[in-house]
Amino acid sequence: MELTWQSYVVVCPLIFLAGLVDAVAGGGGLISLPAYYAAGLPPYLASGTNKLSACMGATAATARYLISGRVALLTGVLAAAGALPGSWLGAETQRLIPEQTVRLMMLILIPMVAVLMLRRRGELKEKRRVPEKAAAPVSFAIGLVIGFYDGLVGPGTGTFLILLFVCLLGIDPVSASGTARVVNLASNVAALVSYWAGGYVLWQLAIPAGLCAVAGGLTGAGLTLKKGSAFIQKMLLVVLALLLIKMAADTLSAWI
Repeated sequence: MELTWQSYVVVCPLIFLAGLVDAVAGGGGLISLPAYYAAGLPPYLASGTNKLSACMGATAATARYLISGRVALLTGVLAAAGALPGSWLGAETQRLIPEQTVRLMMLILIPMVAVLMLRRRGELKEKRRVPEKAAAPVSFAIGLVIGFYDGLVGPGTGTFLILLFVCLLGIDPVSASGTARVVNLASNVAALVSYWAGGYVLWQLAIPAGLCAVAGGLTGAGLTLKKGSAFIQKMLLVVLALLLIKMAADTLSAWI
């Protein structure tokens, strides 16, 4: 596929922004995938190229959180182990459930999550709702369920991981963001292998875009470490709003 300089001008700044948002609150794919579409890439090539740049950004952000000691590593590894089969099951289920049904479910779920967040006064606060001895299986279960969602629907995976880590396991919001990056990285790598094997990665665009994702991921992780849970809560609400708009637009376009 032929690329022009305009393609890089369109894609690279948006991939930087996607990497930043993803490192803070998840949901970077809501920005990055449309950016590749805007550059004229067909769906499979856009998805594969997006996975490479997402992997690069997630690696940088994960490293930044790890160096700062803000990753619940055992939880992240267990959730990542659950996310891999969960994502596969979600992708398989997608063939069986009508897409409209999934969209309608999300249109109900997302406002409920947003309302619950808005009802919390002040900063997003962690609260453990499962006993310590159940933390390991619950971590795996979170990865399995959200991995299933990732394979079935996709956008907002990191956002839901952060919310569950905070509200169920009692992980502080900053560490929850770092831990979510570990799970996202594992999921992205697994998907990238498939796209790479199929030849669906446009390397000449993916590499410069990936470098922008690295810069965005490092910037987002740095902002999160500096500004804390109040900043994360605001970004989560923005991502949930974008996700709701996207789901509503997809549903409307399918009805028209």
